[in-house]
Amino acid sequence: MAKFMSLFAGVALSGAVAAAPAAPNLTPQVSLKTTEGEIVLELNQEKAPKSVANFLSYVKSGHYKGTIFHRVIDGFMIQAGGYTVDLKGKPTRPPVVSESQNGLKNETYSVAMARTGNPNSATAQFFINVVDNTGLDYPGQDGFGYTVFGKVVKGQEVVDKIKGVLVDDKGIFQNIPVKPIVITSATVLKTPVAATQ
Repeated sequence: MAKFMSLFAGVALSGAVAAAPAAPNLTPQVSLKTTEGEIVLELNQEKAPKSVANFLSYVKSGHYKGTIFHRVIDGFMIQAGGYTVDLKGKPTRPPVVSESQNGLKNETYSVAMARTGNPNSATAQFFINVVDNTGLDYPGQDGFGYTVFGKVVKGQEVVDKIKGVLVDDKGIFQNIPVKPIVITSATVLKTPVAATQ
């Protein structure tokens, strides 16, 4: 009887473990397929939960498909997520609160939220740092800095290719690539990739 009871307890325990909800993935990965190649971003949900949730909502809604890298400054960053090829702005959700004090740094290949002068104005636009931009870290020049919420784990060579393209000014846009660099798809990866750097 004792043997049976210990076996039953073991079965019950394993059933409880199986029924437990899966732990949330604190580092989801997003594939950005562009006309210059694929960039995979790994997002830091633990340090920037609001920014990551915001970014993922845009990814899942298809917002980024057909948007361009509209601001490219070699030696600084490459910015995307707000405009179509014909330079029309896409509608956005309410802005997300700044998480710039999360300890993540605007270092090379990190990804951060773009914003206006208001620190809590970030919506869909994001940028990838192509150098260590310590001046963008909290507190920055404006007392707030820019929220880093992830990093490039694959496709660093694509980022390097984009940062070096020919740019010009066009209307209100400065440093816009002469040949549009389009995000053709943005998807959450079901199977994460290993970091290449």
